[in-house]
Amino acid sequence: MQYFDIFLFALIAVFLVLRLRGVLGRRTGNEKQGPSDIFGRQTHDNEGQKDAAAQTDNVYRLPDSGNDQDAADVPSGTFATLQEIQKHDPNFTQQDFLNGARMAFEMIVEYFAKGDKDGLNPLLSAEVYKNFAAAIDARAEKGEHEETTLVGIKSASIHDASLEGRTAYVTVKFVSEEVSVIRNAEGDVVDGDPNKVVEAEDLWTFARNIESRDPNWQLVATETPEEETAD
Repeated sequence: MQYFDIFLFALIAVFLVLRLRGVLGRRTGNEKQGPSDIFGRQTHDNEGQKDAAAQTDNVYRLPDSGNDQDAADVPSGTFATLQEIQKHDPNFTQQDFLNGARMAFEMIVEYFAKGDKDGLNPLLSAEVYKNFAAAIDARAEKGEHEETTLVGIKSASIHDASLEGRTAYVTVKFVSEEVSVIRNAEGDVVDGDPNKVVEAEDLWTFARNIESRDPNWQLVATETPEEETAD
């Protein structure tokens, strides 16, 4: 009986370990992407996800990013540059890039509003990060905090592109709707209107070493079409 009890407990232990591995090791397909892979392709591990992968070209798509940008909408010189980039990086496509750019836009706007410098760091070039961090610090010194709600991205289109050596630069024009206010330490609004949705246009330039195995791009410059001056 003593040996039987030991054998029985061993079987129970093995059963529990297998159950835990089955639950904790299972991928659902809903795992959240981190800042380092927003321009990368997602893989699908089970048969139930293959049909969805075929429909989405195996990339993460935001709900409002279903319309591909027509090649005719891209200036001829820019389109030729995009083709040149694709020669060096066969995995590059306009729509895959725009999907990642949309996600990067949402994340950067959110992190900047929250003052999350750690979240911003991997998404920005050193110079842009320096400027963003300085603005966050200045806001904190005044005892102010920003509240930004990105209502939606109305459109994102490739505005310009260039290839300098191994580095590709692609500028995206974002048209978005936002509600943004700045409050002081007492919670009073010092800038913006919490009840007003504002349409904003931004030109963001992303860069990447096209010979790198890292598929991600960094934000290297921001400007507005009216000012046309980089931050």
